[in-house]
Amino acid sequence: MSEGMSTSTLYPFEYPDGTKRLTKIPGPYTKLDSLLVASSSLFLVGSVVWVPFLFLRAIRRYWRLRADDNDSPEELEWKKKRRRIVGSLILMATVVIGMGPHRTERLGEWTKIRKWRFWKSWLRFVSLEVIQACGGGRSTTPNAGDTALTFDVTKDPAILAIIPHGLFPFALAFPALGTEDTVRAFGRFRTVVATATKYFPFINTVLAWLGAVDASRSAVSKTLSLGDRIGLAPGGIAEMFEGYPKPNTHPDDEYTILANRKGFIRMAIQHNVPVVPIYAFGATKLFKRFQLPEVFETVSKMLRISICVFFGRFGLPIPFRQRLLYVMGCPVFPPDIGDVAVGSEEYRRLVDDMHAKFSERLLDLFDRHKASYGWGHKTLKII
Repeated sequence: MSEGMSTSTLYPFEYPDGTKRLTKIPGPYTKLDSLLVASSSLFLVGSVVWVPFLFLRAIRRYWRLRADDNDSPEELEWKKKRRRIVGSLILMATVVIGMGPHRTERLGEWTKIRKWRFWKSWLRFVSLEVIQACGGGRSTTPNAGDTALTFDVTKDPAILAIIPHGLFPFALAFPALGTEDTVRAFGRFRTVVATATKYFPFINTVLAWLGAVDASRSAVSKTLSLGDRIGLAPGGIAEMFEGYPKPNTHPDDEYTILANRKGFIRMAIQHNVPVVPIYAFGATKLFKRFQLPEVFETVSKMLRISICVFFGRFGLPIPFRQRLLYVMGCPVFPPDIGDVAVGSEEYRRLVDDMHAKFSERLLDLFDRHKASYGWGHKTLKII
């Protein structure tokens, strides 16, 4: 076992019957890997802190350079020049952050972002492994009409529902990288991200270069209508507030917000694509958080942005080392709605039935594979 990795990260001798390994990141985790992970995490994950800090500091500096009655002519001229420089920098930063003309998928292809060296270090850091509990890379699964459909999880149009979100969405981010290792298991897909990510310039740039899609209904629908595959975390940023140490939660329980999250199911029915349930064991253990007063959660939901204080190693935004095991279940195919009117009672029943099937398969994935991850004592709760 690698130094710094918890005991639950040991690979089991075998998985339950009916599973197949799709990918496992090879190679040892080196000191260079450790350096690349720490530095890139401080830069990207930490940007949610240091970018606003530097921006506010620049504004404060600009304000303090205003003229004073006691200033000499030389001091006034110096302050005027400095104030112009600082003001220009603030304006330039605001334009770049707000407009982001460099945030295009084509530029991401030009920079070959998917081949950057430190992604491999990150995948080694979490010892990423993906197994499929549905008969291998291609599966034959009946849909609601009992018609056998051959489905390729790496190529065919689909919605990959990856659970849980975690304090930082690493579980969704790693498959979205589309590296040689992850493509073998997940294929290429476009990640659905919260609108709030636009406020974090460097994270937003990386997401744009990887072809991410805004979480708005219209953007997701347009993407699916073009035949693109998408990946999302149904619980969204709200899941950042769930689980221990929140009151009335237990450290031996895992939580996912799913009971009333049916938008992705409606999208699947509307565009006639299956939903693939995927549980990422270990995703909730990469960071810890302080339990803030409930008002912060309420305000976060109103603003659709997470106000959450989390930390990793040494109290910094560097995640704890934790193995990630992705377990991919059988796809849940949408029913044939025929002439059923959208919004009708019958339509709502079909949505509820498909949502129930998805939830049932997700719970089954967790219960069947938790012991092989070392989490036999844990329970997954759908809220």
